[in-house]
Amino acid sequence: MSLQSPQKETRCTEILSDALRGYEGIQEVDYNYANGSLKAVFDPRLISTERALEVINHAGRAASMRMAQCAAKRKRGEADCVECAGELAAKLSRQYEAAANAPTATFHKNTLEVRLSAPQLATSESIEIEAAFLNPAGAEKKKIEIPVEKIEVAFTIINAVTGLTAFIGAGLGWNPVFIFSLYFVAYITGGWFGLMASVEALKKKTLNVDLLMILAALGATAIGQPAEGATLLFLFSLSNTLQTYAMDRSRKAIEKLLDLRPKQATVRRGSRWTSLPIEQLTLGDVVLVRPGERFPIDGEVLSGSSDVDQATITGESMPVQKNESDFVFAGTVNGTGSLEICVTRLAKDTTLARIVKMVEEAQSTKANTQQMLDTFEQRYAIFVLAAAVLLIFVPWLVLGHDFQATFYRAMTWLVVASPCALVISTPASILSAIANGARNGVLFKGGAHLEKTATLKVLAFDKTGTLTSGKPALTSLHTFSDLNEDELLRLAAGLESRSEHPLAKAIVQAAHARDLRLPPSMEFRAIPGQGVEGLVDSQHLLIGNERLFIERGIRIPAGVAELAYAMQEEGQTAMFVYSAANSTFLGLLSVADTLRKDAMEMIKALKAIGIEHIVMLTGDNAKVAAKIAARAGVDEFHADLLPQDKVMVLKSLQKKYGPVAMVGDGVNDAPSLASADIGIAMGGAGTDVAIETADVVLMSDDLRKIPFSIGLARQARKVVWQNLTFSMSVIVLLVAGAFGAELALPLGVIGHEGSTVLVVLNGLRLLGYK
Repeated sequence: MSLQSPQKETRCTEILSDALRGYEGIQEVDYNYANGSLKAVFDPRLISTERALEVINHAGRAASMRMAQCAAKRKRGEADCVECAGELAAKLSRQYEAAANAPTATFHKNTLEVRLSAPQLATSESIEIEAAFLNPAGAEKKKIEIPVEKIEVAFTIINAVTGLTAFIGAGLGWNPVFIFSLYFVAYITGGWFGLMASVEALKKKTLNVDLLMILAALGATAIGQPAEGATLLFLFSLSNTLQTYAMDRSRKAIEKLLDLRPKQATVRRGSRWTSLPIEQLTLGDVVLVRPGERFPIDGEVLSGSSDVDQATITGESMPVQKNESDFVFAGTVNGTGSLEICVTRLAKDTTLARIVKMVEEAQSTKANTQQMLDTFEQRYAIFVLAAAVLLIFVPWLVLGHDFQATFYRAMTWLVVASPCALVISTPASILSAIANGARNGVLFKGGAHLEKTATLKVLAFDKTGTLTSGKPALTSLHTFSDLNEDELLRLAAGLESRSEHPLAKAIVQAAHARDLRLPPSMEFRAIPGQGVEGLVDSQHLLIGNERLFIERGIRIPAGVAELAYAMQEEGQTAMFVYSAANSTFLGLLSVADTLRKDAMEMIKALKAIGIEHIVMLTGDNAKVAAKIAARAGVDEFHADLLPQDKVMVLKSLQKKYGPVAMVGDGVNDAPSLASADIGIAMGGAGTDVAIETADVVLMSDDLRKIPFSIGLARQARKVVWQNLTFSMSVIVLLVAGAFGAELALPLGVIGHEGSTVLVVLNGLRLLGYK
């Protein structure tokens, strides 16, 4: 609800802003009456940061009070906004002149919050302050926030101390009122969080395990056993505290990744370098990263060369060489060289931040098993509660049993039959597995996808960019003259170094790999679709395909042509090297997309863990596909496929074998990734589409992560079933003990809560899976 009319509001805020702008050094003021925010920009050369903050703080407090007064005046019809604002301006002036050096408070939510940013422009050295003020109707009180985990621990300690003291005091004959007070505190602290959870569940017309525990404790008190009720609540509270701690370990295991990112970045401002919080970096900023430092932001290398440890993002064990135009990621570690990078993503959008956000979302997405258990919990809790009522009234009223013994047995039933361990068994394991995967460069986008990954029987791989490197590389080199291989490659690379064509880059990279010194080329000319020509070492060279020479009437010798044809049959691109000065062919180069070095090892590993069938899908011709498939060791391949054809092949594989995963690069394989039971995208660290499309994202191009992800998912499924079996067995044993051996309530609580903690700890073992 607005506190005044727009016309009056404008007048009031204008006078307030004018008053602040009247102080030396205050440059801009923007006061928003609607949300109570005041934004000011000042020049630190004219007014100190401390004094500027004093002005803003005083203005905020005065504005809060004045708005509250205005609200009361308007109700009485006495409002005069112009006079009010004038008085406020005068008051601010007096406060500014007499302001003392008071500490600046930084609060949150409904309390005063001051955020100071660093210099925005190198020329003006201006600093921006934003202050959010109290709601006029609220009281100006500082709100101290204490983590819930600490409150849980404190309550558990208080519950233990007061309950034990009350038990001892009762044995020593202390004052009954004092004993009652101690038990009252013990019950409140031991059952507070369970009571709150039960109330929330009842509001949603559901029952939970917490309610069963609360009722059992109250029932123990009702039959004169407050010590046992206090013991129950202590163990229940202790169990919940341990569960919270254990589950937070899984969550914090991934959240700690953000701690690896530096808080400050060294940024170029004009002709100098300055340190800024990473939140203030903008796209295009130039950031300096020194040797050994972590990258504060995602960016593109502008200058410098260094090896970078990317293990935190991609899981790669070996550092990766970074040169100009290469991309780097926040949180990774720079090696031995200094790098200047251009910011390509804001701090909130970095790959590291997106990983953490995505894993948090995945951890909040329930697995199918967990969803079934949640549904089961509701029905089972109703059954346990109804059975407890019957266990009280049937033996007592129908069979004539003693009420206290009957009631005690029913309360024990409430505890031992509660499915705490059963319900927590799945999320404890799923959260740990997702966190482990993320730390190793494998992102599962939810518990359901993790469970499905464990059931896979068939893996289908896209060829280009997945089984193969996706980039052409020099595969063979033949010389037809007195030149040896290195001399031939040196001449060819010297000419191709002027070209931007991918095939030319493959030749140049091969020369660099052999540490060859490339000669300069002159009169270079690229001939689209055919090749290149130019002068190298005073020789007029032509390098290209068959068409380049046919159009110039240059006959290719039969032996050379046959060799080129054989290369093409194997899926390689043949490139002739010809000396126009000598009218001779110097050699023949072949370039092709090569099989990844770890492809064969990965396929063997997949078969070793029980994957039944491995398929390769490609749009290449059948001859090329057959060669790659044979070298890779896949069981089946399909060639000449369009995107829609790949989808049809996947459907046929699903009908024949069962659950199928598609592994691709996440760009042109999007339809296939979406139609498979599980879509696995590779190279997600640099591909936005991969993260959006797939169910599982590999942050690097390391194919060995695929067997790891399937192994992790299967281990998670194994641990879940271990937990389910164990928790069900404990419930059966405890129930049998309650009715067959008159199991005491405290022992039932120990068995119940102990099993709950054990299944959580068993799930945490997945954090260490390798």
